[in-house]
Amino acid sequence: MPGTRVHVVSDVHGNAADLARAGEGADALICLGDLVLFLDYADHSRGIFPDLFGAENAGILVELRTARRFEEAREFGARLWAGLDRTAAIEAAVRKQYAELFAAFPTPTYATYGNVDIPALWPEYAGPGTTVLDGERVEIGGRVFGFVGGGLRTPMRTPYEVDDEEFADKIERLGEVDVLCSHIPPDVPELCYDTVARRFERGSQALLAAIHRVRPRYALFGHVHQPLSQRSRIGATECVNVGHFASTGRPWALEW
Repeated sequence: MPGTRVHVVSDVHGNAADLARAGEGADALICLGDLVLFLDYADHSRGIFPDLFGAENAGILVELRTARRFEEAREFGARLWAGLDRTAAIEAAVRKQYAELFAAFPTPTYATYGNVDIPALWPEYAGPGTTVLDGERVEIGGRVFGFVGGGLRTPMRTPYEVDDEEFADKIERLGEVDVLCSHIPPDVPELCYDTVARRFERGSQALLAAIHRVRPRYALFGHVHQPLSQRSRIGATECVNVGHFASTGRPWALEW
């Protein structure tokens, strides 16, 4: 009897070329968010910010953020944005990226938002082959997949950050699932620490509690680009960071 194969990606950050091939050989593609590329920490010439203000200024912003000098980073950015309509400029750039990225999704695709995404724009670009889920579940090949999008509040103030209570409520709505899909990881130190940025990203205590309570077969996520540990087992659950798709161009495969 033929099985089911699902490919999973996260942190696409503008990589439309590889995204167009990510579903090859799979019955479905799952995307765990962060489609937008605002600023590439490895290549300061790529992204919305350097397109507007140049690679040199992008490098300064990256240096400030990496040093966790967030207030200085905001002040530096505010000086650059002075006199410009920030909202309009960012929305125009995001729309351009979304048009290309959503067109690259295969059918079927099941997607949720990342912390740098703008959920309000997704309905305009998600075609009939793309199902957007947040605090919702879907059955694929006889297994139930639950989706929780976005991130928690941080000093970075990225576009789709929500309060801990709202995030926990989305998880609660899922109920029993076989595969728990989120953009951010559960709050486990080795899954949250980025070895290149040299900092802990925010993980979710509510996700961790759900893993202990529901015991899904898998918990899949992204967000941390260079994690200290890509995989970790919590009881019966295999927790997997599916990878920084923007740099690898390779989906993570799940078969059953």
